[in-house]
Amino acid sequence: MSVTATTVPLAELVDGTASRVDVGGRPVCVVRLGGDVYAIGDVCSHAHVSLSEGDVWADEHEIECPKHSSTFDLRTGEPTCLPATQPVPVYDVRVEDGTVTISVGEDQS
Repeated sequence: MSVTATTVPLAELVDGTASRVDVGGRPVCVVRLGGDVYAIGDVCSHAHVSLSEGDVWADEHEIECPKHSSTFDLRTGEPTCLPATQPVPVYDVRVEDGTVTISVGEDQS
């Protein structure tokens, strides 16, 4: 079973930037890159700070942690440089009729 939450209209997500939403009590970092939307865990696996406050690297599909500059792949959640070594969760995203819906499984943290 999954917890599902409709976030915001697609038009309200600024291209190339990150936003934070809560889905079922979990902080989620949402990034729009053109027509694509990505959702990953908002807490850095190394420094425990909000990834949605970091810089988005659109060409690389990555977000940079604002504390120690670890970057995470928006598609896989995997860290792409140190000091982070553990991935962050990746959540299912659906864009339908201009509305973004994020699904978070109970076993995803």
